[in-house]
Amino acid sequence: MRVALVHEFLIQMGGAEKALRNFHEIFPKAPVFTLFYDKERTDGIFEGWDIRTSRLQRLKNRYKWFLPLMPRAIESFDLSGYDVVLSDASAFAKGVITKKPTVHVCYCHTPTRYIWEDAAGYVNSLPYPRIVKLLAKHYLNFNLKKWDYRAAQRPDYMIANSKTVQARIKKYYDRASTVIYPPVDTDFYKPTGARQDYFLTGSRLEPYKKIDLVVQAFNELKLSLKVVGTGTELERLKNMAKSNIDFVGRVSDQELRKLYGGAQAFVFPAVEDAGLMVLEALSCGTPVIGLNMGGTAEFVGDGENGILFQNQTVDDIVAAVRRFRSENFKADVLRRSTLPYDRAVFKKKITDFVNHAAAK
Repeated sequence: MRVALVHEFLIQMGGAEKALRNFHEIFPKAPVFTLFYDKERTDGIFEGWDIRTSRLQRLKNRYKWFLPLMPRAIESFDLSGYDVVLSDASAFAKGVITKKPTVHVCYCHTPTRYIWEDAAGYVNSLPYPRIVKLLAKHYLNFNLKKWDYRAAQRPDYMIANSKTVQARIKKYYDRASTVIYPPVDTDFYKPTGARQDYFLTGSRLEPYKKIDLVVQAFNELKLSLKVVGTGTELERLKNMAKSNIDFVGRVSDQELRKLYGGAQAFVFPAVEDAGLMVLEALSCGTPVIGLNMGGTAEFVGDGENGILFQNQTVDDIVAAVRRFRSENFKADVLRRSTLPYDRAVFKKKITDFVNHAAAK
């Protein structure tokens, strides 16, 4: 069976890229079609893969400026020689064009967030002049939204990475989907060393992740907090943080595992699509203090493997941290709650789904 993989951008490491690595382990001979690839920014992890970039590759260093060119670029890939195309999509990848008898399976991380969920917030956060923001708003609302809906009708099958995303796919694309949760490497993410006196938060430091609420909460609590990640919010967060808050930046997987293992709890305020960092923390035996919404609420039970708060507010986070008692949680119980999402389980489900789709 000839398989091709499609991924939007290989220019950073996140949950989607971890899913792609698992797809490539299932189909190691499959080429990866992507709009942009940057070996340095992905730590050379994809070196040696058969990566086929779009005609926009030369623009990778300023790729955000060329959003209007991306739909046509993703449509230009020639996928006629493959039995199955597996796209890994949170924006453009689902829009590749395939023809029968090729079967297109889309693993959807979320319907394009900056179109359907937070268009105003996305545009307002752009570091561009006002006129550029006005043009961007018009393009998102009147051009890209229509293309995105049409593109979502192209896959033969849709897989959602959570029930949260399944509901969004139905709402925005009017399509049914099957839930297969993202993979966590439970062999790698496991308890290491003794607990220390700090709390941990982290993600891409972008406005929609709401890490500023955690920083403000810990300014008030005066407890030690470590913040993992980089992004456009980094300098603003540093400027508002008091001395009890430490920004550790981008870290390796080994360093992240150590940080998870030493933390009292992992604090996560975002409305997450699925929440891979939540699973990684739990796999390390670390309880989660998270928002009772989105993917986090699908993995965390209040009082069982963490503490849930109801609203994205500083007061709710402060109250949840004060309610938290580390002695109420056992590392082996927390870790056990992640085993249904192990990589081996994920790969078997994906393999079975793709084989069934191809045979059908």
